Amino acid sequence: MKIYRLHKKQNLPITKTQAWNFLSDPKNLKVITPSYMGFNIVSGADRPMYAGQIIQYIVTPVLGIKTTWVTEITHVREGEYFVDEQRFGPYALWHHKHFIKEIEGGVEMEDIIDYKVPMGILGQLVHPILVLPKLEEIFEYRTKKLEELFGMYQ
Repeated sequence: MKIYRLHKKQNLPITKTQAWNFLSDPKNLKVITPSYMGFNIVSGADRPMYAGQIIQYIVTPVLGIKTTWVTEITHVREGEYFVDEQRFGPYALWHHKHFIKEIEGGVEMEDIIDYKVPMGILGQLVHPILVLPKLEEIFEYRTKKLEELFGMYQ
């Protein structure tokens, strides 16, 4: 059983409060997700983020195939971090930690995603040619979109 890790950091010239308010609002996930993925929230994003919150999305990650993705917000420390875990969806495991740390002149946002692809050895073979490049592309889009929205960190 192979568990992969994607680790990303980004600095932005905004306050910790601004970063938290944006990132902890599930509705903003659509803003920082490429439009071709057809990302839509079906339910669960009608309140501020809290531990135990279940959010259901429809997403079209590859080949136009619509997929239901259900996540649970399992941990929240207001203004500092939250964790979302997939309950149903395309991955065999998805555990995503979001950290926000104040730095000089702004904030550092850190994402640590531990995930497992489905389909055993076949999934592992497809991982480097399909799954990892798609995740890298999504996070590259997020980086650029967040810089567009909040500016470049100096």
